[in-house]
Amino acid sequence: VQLVESGGGMVQPGGSLRLSCAASGFTFSAHHMSWVRQAPGKGPEWVSVISSIGGSTYYADSVKGRFTISRDNAKNTLYMQMNTLTAEDTALYYCARVPLGRRWRDNLGYVPPRDYWGQGTQVTVSS
Repeated sequence: VQLVESGGGMVQPGGSLRLSCAASGFTFSAHHMSWVRQAPGKGPEWVSVISSIGGSTYYADSVKGRFTISRDNAKNTLYMQMNTLTAEDTALYYCARVPLGRRWRDNLGYVPPRDYWGQGTQVTVSS
């Protein structure tokens, strides 16, 4: 199982970034997928989740209206479009697969186990 994030970088406040997560080694289309972030000195923060076929999404209140999660099951890739970034969005961003068998509504706010995450991509928002 491999999850490889990319697309992070440094951006000014108000800017945008698009993160990607390439998945392999498992049936991507069978899993709900999440984004989790971790700022320096803080615990993991759930950001968003998308259903296995992409028809449903949840967002943390802190990113709602600014971030958009999406997926392309034909390409085994997860995305996160991030707009209107602020310094509070600075963190290491991880994509994570949700373990099979969870009810969809139970994934609001759910942080998958650490071994279900990728290696992360750094997002730094600074002027």
